[in-house]
Amino acid sequence: MKAFAELLDRLSLTASRNAKLTLVRDYLRQTPDPDRGWALAALTGELSFDAAKPAFIRKAVEARMDPQLFAWSYDYVGDLAETVALVWPARPGANREPQLSEVVDALRGATRPEVQRLIEGWLDALQPTGRWALLKLMTGGLRVGLTARLAKRAVADMGAEPVPAVEIEELWHALHPPYEDLFAWLEGHGERPSSDNPGRFRPAMLAQALDEAVDFGKLDPADYSAEWKWDGIRVQAVNEGGVRRLYTRTGDDISKGFPDVVDALTAEGSIDGELLVMRDGRIASFGDLQQRLNRKSVDAKLLAKFPAGIRAYDLLAEGPEDTRPLPFAERRRRLEAFVAREQSDRIDLSPIQPFATWAELTALRANPPAGDPQVSEGLMLKRLDSIYEAGRPKGPWFKWKRDPLLIDAVLMYAQRGHGKRSSFYSDYTFGVWTEDDAGQRVLTPVGKAYFGFTDEELKQIDKFVRDNTLERFGPVRSVRAEPHHGLVFEVAFEGLQRSTRHKSGVAMRFPRINRLRWDKPPGEADALSTLERMLAAQ
Repeated sequence: MKAFAELLDRLSLTASRNAKLTLVRDYLRQTPDPDRGWALAALTGELSFDAAKPAFIRKAVEARMDPQLFAWSYDYVGDLAETVALVWPARPGANREPQLSEVVDALRGATRPEVQRLIEGWLDALQPTGRWALLKLMTGGLRVGLTARLAKRAVADMGAEPVPAVEIEELWHALHPPYEDLFAWLEGHGERPSSDNPGRFRPAMLAQALDEAVDFGKLDPADYSAEWKWDGIRVQAVNEGGVRRLYTRTGDDISKGFPDVVDALTAEGSIDGELLVMRDGRIASFGDLQQRLNRKSVDAKLLAKFPAGIRAYDLLAEGPEDTRPLPFAERRRRLEAFVAREQSDRIDLSPIQPFATWAELTALRANPPAGDPQVSEGLMLKRLDSIYEAGRPKGPWFKWKRDPLLIDAVLMYAQRGHGKRSSFYSDYTFGVWTEDDAGQRVLTPVGKAYFGFTDEELKQIDKFVRDNTLERFGPVRSVRAEPHHGLVFEVAFEGLQRSTRHKSGVAMRFPRINRLRWDKPPGEADALSTLERMLAAQ
């Protein structure tokens, strides 16, 4: 566990992407099997333990120390694993530190009654950093600023001769922890694992952001096609050799949450598209799709109320043929025929938007057709001769999102962050002005954001929160917010939707802090009526 704990600790304290890559690559090179394979599974989210629950950790620590003292400590630190790692009262005479593989093997076969005994023995044997790593491993909440994709990139770089990262992604769903066959190949003493498994994920092609002031002068509109950027989540739907699966753009398998979509896949092949809730051929709001996301299973009522489907963008495979090397124009022609053969109300085409000049396309982006609110995401441009190339190649595809909406809102509540932010109040709830039943001007919450500011600005906001706290609710503090005293955020967001779950009646899409308005009195921030007008215009 010691090497794994040091890796997690250094990752959590490292901001640089390249430095994180180096840390993981060197760990994989220096650590023997099977420990490095289980570490990689943990870093990529492929490792979980059904019997290990946070409740067992709480029960174990409360059996060793005063529960109220632990509650106060947890309130201050804000992270369960970090708190327990620091306060755990170890007993003398503990066994040696366990290996990572020992922990994994024990937890995979443990029953719930056995878990607490295992936790106590391991925590006694480990130092604070090792305890923290152990508890993060058990609960699956690593939060060390490393994505699964970045971890796979480190794997690609670990051999004497690095391989393309997309090759690792192509293989990934045919592999199983602890990945000994993968490491053997990369280190030159084994055969390349086969990626020819039915229902496999194909690494997604991504678009670059378009800078119209620069790019339009270099691009010929005759070389590109345009389509709307739909407001759902990017997916890949696969039906091969009797295996049907639905993946996110990063390769997460979400098939169990969308059985209605998976069942609609009858033709052999793989399509790239947008997952949406669709009723009678019309797209519902992203809020409706959120009712279906992040669920391991769905019942008949949810399926009927929020029917999901795919708006298809591209064809990656047709039958046994890999169509990715074909030009986009040819893939599009074959996609149209593929969707027509499906004859399903769950799968339709993303329509091509004709245009002759960049000025014509600019006008279309600014004034989308009436009655189609989901067009607000913007446009996609795809070069007609482009192959389907994994990653984000420069030039073939562009995304041209609409300019974000902006409002001025007032900080109302702040919550402690996680990981390296656990000592700061970094998650902010903000509100706008409205009137209560008595006609008094009050703030109502409209959103929450935890990014968009620099580390220096975080320190400034954290100091403001601590200096202006009114009440404390566990890790949350209410902050003084009055017309003449408070902190104003300029908030950027992509759109609005009606919400019965929010007191204000509206919910923001992708809110983030655009800038701090230390210069602006809170009384001059926006009112709820401003958002209502934005929603009506949308």
